[in-house]
Amino acid sequence: MTTQTASGAFDVTLAPLSLDQPGDDSARGRMRLDKRFHGGLDATGAGEMLTGMGSVSGSAAYVAIERISGTLNGKTGSFIVVHRGLMTRGAPELAVTIVPDSGTGELAGISGAMNLIVGNGRHDYTIDYTLPASA
Repeated sequence: MTTQTASGAFDVTLAPLSLDQPGDDSARGRMRLDKRFHGGLDATGAGEMLTGMGSVSGSAAYVAIERISGTLNGKTGSFIVVHRGLMTRGAPELAVTIVPDSGTGELAGISGAMNLIVGNGRHDYTIDYTLPASA
């Protein structure tokens, strides 16, 4: 297997959702995630995010599960990614990993990771992945 790469831009919409365990807890949040990927990944993403804020400004975390469905470098199917984001006093750390054995269609067996780049009013991505050799 050889590693392949796709890159491009994406649009994202976040919508607040109610917490399953409500209470006076303004440090936690829950959001619906809707994305549209352009470029080598021509797809939509749908998922859910949980957030937590630290007591120091600029410290927070989020986790999310997102299903991405569409075409990746000409191959059609879907896969799931898991997000783990931390910010420690403004210093970001983010990992977005493809969930093992979550690929469908021509993306069955996909593995790899995404890099999300947010800045200057833009949302961009790169995805480095491998697929099993065709039978």
